[in-house]
Amino acid sequence: MAAQFGCTVLELREFMEKRSHEACQILQEKYSGVGELCKRLKTSPVEGLSGNAADLAERKAFFGANVIPPKPPKSFLRLVWEALQDVTLIILEIAAIVSLGLSFYHPGGDDNEASNEERKYEWIEGVAILVAVIVVVLVTAFNDWSKERQFRGLQNKIEGDHKISVLRNNEVMPIPVTDIVVGDICLIKYGDLMPTDGVVIQSNDLKIDESALTGESDHIKKGEDTDPMLLSGTHVMEGSGRMVVTAVGVNSQAGIIFTLLGATAEADDDKDKNKDKKETKTDAAEAGAELEEVRTAPDKEKKKEDGGSHKKEQSVLQAKLTKLAIQIGYAGMTIAILTVIILILRFCITTFAVEGKAWDITYLQNFVKYFIIGVTVLVVAVPEGLPLAVTLSLAYAVKKMMFDNNLVRHLDACETMGNATAICSDKTGTLTTNRMTVVQSYIADKHNKETPKFADLPKNAGELIVQCASINSGYTSKVVKGEGDLPMQLGNKTECALLGFVLGLGQSYEAIREQNPESSFAHMYTFNSARKSMSTVIRIPDGYRMLTKGASEMVLKRCTFILNKSGDAVPFSKQEQDRLVHDVIEPMAMDGLRTICLAYKDLSTNSAAANNVQKLSGEPDWEDEDSMLQGLTCVCITGIEDPVRPEVPDAIRRCQRAGITVRMVTGDNINTARSIAGKCGILKPGDDFYVLEGKEFNRRIRDETGEVSQQLFDKVWPKLRVLARSQPQDKYTLVKHMIESKVSEAREVIAVTGDGTNDAPALKKADVGFAMGIQGTDVAKEASDIILTDDNFTSIVKAVMWGRNVYDSIAKFLQFQLTVNVVAVVLAFVGACAVNDSPLKAVQMLWVNLIMDTLASLALATEPPTEELLNRKPYGRTKPLISRTMMKNILGHSVYQLLVVFFLLFYGERLLDVDSGRNADIHEGPTQHFTSIFNTFVMMTLFNEINARKIHDQRNIFQGLFSNPIFYCIWLGTFASQVIIVQFGGRAFSTAGLEIDQWIWCLFFGVGGMLWGQVVTSIPTSKLPEAMAYGSEPPAEMDALDENAENGGEQSGGDLKRGQILWIRGLTRLQTQVSASEQTRRPCRLTLV
Repeated sequence: MAAQFGCTVLELREFMEKRSHEACQILQEKYSGVGELCKRLKTSPVEGLSGNAADLAERKAFFGANVIPPKPPKSFLRLVWEALQDVTLIILEIAAIVSLGLSFYHPGGDDNEASNEERKYEWIEGVAILVAVIVVVLVTAFNDWSKERQFRGLQNKIEGDHKISVLRNNEVMPIPVTDIVVGDICLIKYGDLMPTDGVVIQSNDLKIDESALTGESDHIKKGEDTDPMLLSGTHVMEGSGRMVVTAVGVNSQAGIIFTLLGATAEADDDKDKNKDKKETKTDAAEAGAELEEVRTAPDKEKKKEDGGSHKKEQSVLQAKLTKLAIQIGYAGMTIAILTVIILILRFCITTFAVEGKAWDITYLQNFVKYFIIGVTVLVVAVPEGLPLAVTLSLAYAVKKMMFDNNLVRHLDACETMGNATAICSDKTGTLTTNRMTVVQSYIADKHNKETPKFADLPKNAGELIVQCASINSGYTSKVVKGEGDLPMQLGNKTECALLGFVLGLGQSYEAIREQNPESSFAHMYTFNSARKSMSTVIRIPDGYRMLTKGASEMVLKRCTFILNKSGDAVPFSKQEQDRLVHDVIEPMAMDGLRTICLAYKDLSTNSAAANNVQKLSGEPDWEDEDSMLQGLTCVCITGIEDPVRPEVPDAIRRCQRAGITVRMVTGDNINTARSIAGKCGILKPGDDFYVLEGKEFNRRIRDETGEVSQQLFDKVWPKLRVLARSQPQDKYTLVKHMIESKVSEAREVIAVTGDGTNDAPALKKADVGFAMGIQGTDVAKEASDIILTDDNFTSIVKAVMWGRNVYDSIAKFLQFQLTVNVVAVVLAFVGACAVNDSPLKAVQMLWVNLIMDTLASLALATEPPTEELLNRKPYGRTKPLISRTMMKNILGHSVYQLLVVFFLLFYGERLLDVDSGRNADIHEGPTQHFTSIFNTFVMMTLFNEINARKIHDQRNIFQGLFSNPIFYCIWLGTFASQVIIVQFGGRAFSTAGLEIDQWIWCLFFGVGGMLWGQVVTSIPTSKLPEAMAYGSEPPAEMDALDENAENGGEQSGGDLKRGQILWIRGLTRLQTQVSASEQTRRPCRLTLV
């Protein structure tokens, strides 16, 4: 088969490792040029592969598929093992095993029959605790397993959406990158992420960012005669071209590195097969070290610019949750230790000092039980459910957001979006329909309000318009017949509008393109944000013709001629330019039209032409861009309409009602931007807001040294609503300094939309970056957190609702859990002090822990969002995690539950007419007294779960209850389980069956919690002190933790000890949620930056 193709996989791999002139030399010497290489690969550089299924299958079999097999997911048993590593569970397991061992040790000398009967059941508690631990571990492992499946599904969704245009059977077709095979001819363009390795066949001003592989920040110019090698994982920053695919999947440069680093299934297989080959491991380690240096090289420079700051950014909610978890954990540990000390001291004083008994080995059982109670208090106190609640809430939101056209790449972007205070939005395609049509034109000194007839135009002008629009555009841009009356626009929408204008004139752009294939172009200046224009050079009989299109103001400045009524080129003075701007361009812009100027320039030996300002003498210097793009002749100006999406004004009103400021950042004319902003509702009549151009914006925010001054910036941004004619750097500056600004008390949380490669820095810098799924480039998508699959602003509003819902769901869970925490811990502590025992036994507290952790997080984290979420202001960065209203509810319900429990503890035997369980021997069986306390506590907890659904003082706690079947199914299931545990749990759960009247009392106290909730709600929150709110600042401990992680675990700063770091890690594990973004990495790309 190698002979059939003319080159082997290994040969191509070695060839792709060459660079620059060496690669050109080998390409010529070994393969006699790229044309001969294509012949060896049995492909045509003009027509591509045939597309025959058998041929494609044969290529995949020989050269491999364009897939890097991901590492196999962790098995369920592996996840169980990892869940067993939890420190508190390990302590509990050891204590339970010791307790179990002691229960079988019966020293002689005790003939008490009752005592012997009691000891027959002592083993049950140890077994029950072990079973409870197993249940907790299995639930944790199952949740982790489900989470990993969710992440892989998200990854597959992202991979499936990544497509590239290839040439097959002389037709251009977009295919998923996983379907690319060696020999395919790929059409690459500005903004693409290279999915494979390849060799350039033809290029137009092609520049590649190879920093992901080499660390070099300069863009590398690619061409057949300079550097023809295109590598997977790199980005196309400018230009376009064609390449023949030479390596895919694990044989590409990205695949080789991933394999070396052990990031693929193939690497795992290799390790299993070559365990004794230490060289492989050494190579992988060296490659990993080198790759880390490459990865951090650009970052080090950036750190210097940022003043050396390298602390890891945390999401708003994550920072607040981490601090809260740390504080609760410390408090829980303190109380747990005190509980154990008090129980032991009280037992020792009573037994040995007061009663004067001698030491007996059986007393060791008492100490073990006290230790188990202490550890169980810690288990209940530590908010292990927080990571689970975060994960479940985010995973649920991510799944549902897909149906709302939001493809979430980074999980923490969900909740961050709920805190957004400002949205910096693009105009084209996001606020507008991105279905562009030429509705006005200025041709040959005449302003047309509708498409003119071709016969009415001067012959020269008509032909130049058709030539400019047809040739000077991406050949992937097409207008084809649609399903309805409207034609379908494929590719760049501005170019499609101009092609539609050509069709409207009754001409064929396809015929012009056939006469001028891309391979015949002499040179090309592709569009970028600096040029604001695109130029294509074609050959004419006596020289060259450069066709240009771009932003009207920019192109007109380069024009020194214009076509008159007869279609002849006449001088175009500065005064005439100003008149044209005032009389034509500005009125078009005021109508909300995008103005595009078409121009041309001839470079020929014919000196008779009036506009032949640059006579040709030899090959022009195409690299002298400034000179080449001067002396143009204006052909026409078109006014392109891009209507505002009908649903956008309402969406912006909803954002404004929700306290979110929408700003438009666009490269369009300031008058066009102002008109569209008015139609959208961003600007309203009488508003005292700024509409600035990029130059004016920079003039206002920069000091005399040219640096951005935060003080000057803070005077501009609060009133800025529209930024027109902006450069990508302007967008980045706006986002960066708004985030850093401290003008607003809550601090700004910024969301940004973008579709171009140059938007990537702003998308990455923003708290939440939205990339366009349809028009967005691969580079923009890589830098984003969420991809809008419909490019619609309305989908951002849905993301806001889901974000706020995630934040509120976690807040609901916190309100519920902290109430249980306070009551359970205080009850255990007071019980230890007062009655020498905890009213809640170890296995009972584990059941309560399961209710409030796993089951409650499932129930409360899956509440669907409602429109009501948009009726309040965003929380911002500094808003306390636990608001005064939440603290009021937590303390109010804790007081109620503690009063009820303590009443039952000290007077319950009289109310319920049962024997007292206080001061009972630790070996005695369960009593109805303490069972009633346990049951009442669970009933109050269950009914308080309904209360916890509302965190903003709403009185109707049942609103929306039955719209969430997960909630009421879990609630009813928990209630039924509690009935079974109480009535049939016996010694395993330390319960004694209750009578019907005792059940009625338990239910009465449970329902009473709901009634008490109405009393608590009546207390005005505004009258409560601000100090009741908690959790507004990010924890300093996490900064130190992140710094320590970056330093490889070594002590940094001297403030945080190793033990504290391990405690924080074991306590919260919140970082695992954010690391989900790492698992969304595409298998056929290299993302190192």
